[in-house]
Amino acid sequence: MASQTRSEVVSGRRINQVVAGAFGAVFVIVGLLGFTVSGGHSAAGHDGGQLLGLFGVNVLHNVVHFAIGAVLIAAAVAGARTARTLNVVIGAAYLLLGVLGLFIAGDNPVNLIAINGADNALHLVLGVILLGVGLGADRR
Repeated sequence: MASQTRSEVVSGRRINQVVAGAFGAVFVIVGLLGFTVSGGHSAAGHDGGQLLGLFGVNVLHNVVHFAIGAVLIAAAVAGARTARTLNVVIGAAYLLLGVLGLFIAGDNPVNLIAINGADNALHLVLGVILLGVGLGADRR
């Protein structure tokens, strides 16, 4: 631990743990808030409510957000190596989802989680951040 630079540790936690914990908390909150706008829509499918008037969500989408948040929080608690691995895996998955979303967003029958253009943009940004932090921070 003596070889760590000051920027690699925040309040006794490695950067990947801090990012995983913070993103995890946001994902859990977004998952819960999504239920406030997804009532009256199919649990799965291209139709859904609009979170913040912008992001398409349905019950399945909310459950996915909640589950990813819980996994990220658990990874942050488990340790730097686990947090780093999950940041890379989830970041890569979100990048893939952002790219696939370009083809399936909207009324496409394959769109089971009600993603739209705003979701795609956010998924790409989240993917870049999580993957970048996972690959770039806390390297030995």
